[in-house]
Amino acid sequence: MRLKLVIFDLDGTVVENNYDWPAIKEELGVKSGSILAYLDSLPEPERSQKYAILERHERIQTEKAALKKGIREFLQWLSWSGIRTALVTNNNLENTTLLLQKFQLNFGLVLTRESGLRKPAGAPFMAVMKTFEVQPDETVVVGDTSYDLLAAKEASISQVFILKSQMTPENLEEARLVSSFEEIKEWLASRLTAI
Repeated sequence: MRLKLVIFDLDGTVVENNYDWPAIKEELGVKSGSILAYLDSLPEPERSQKYAILERHERIQTEKAALKKGIREFLQWLSWSGIRTALVTNNNLENTTLLLQKFQLNFGLVLTRESGLRKPAGAPFMAVMKTFEVQPDETVVVGDTSYDLLAAKEASISQVFILKSQMTPENLEEARLVSSFEEIKEWLASRLTAI
């Protein structure tokens, strides 16, 4: 395996938080699908009012967030191995910046929802690969939800690691379910070829 890039999700992957997505969806009036797609479909001023509700929930979780165990060591290992990193999140730039500063984390590229490229579409992953001039078979995705898997599939990235939690859905057979970053590191290290 020629690994050149690892794309990470933020919430639930790099940081621990406790979003109650079903309750948030109910409060916003989202019947199904993506919260962001639903909000974007609303007319003003309802759109802005409901975005403010979502952003309030996101801000609370940002303030309470803790660094996921093992992420710092995993990022160091990737750096030492010459593997680039990117962060793709549906969270906003303000919260993402706060978290990266709080935990002193650096990624080669950070895409937030303000880019207009949002998961579960593959477009944000394709944009990252284009920026780094790498192919899907040289890329790995690390996330925690079906959105990460769906985006990877659409971007033709076949190596997807999902960090298991109580929120992990059942239908993620196409991803490699893992419990820790150490488990991902061991799997990758055993398969890496010279870069």
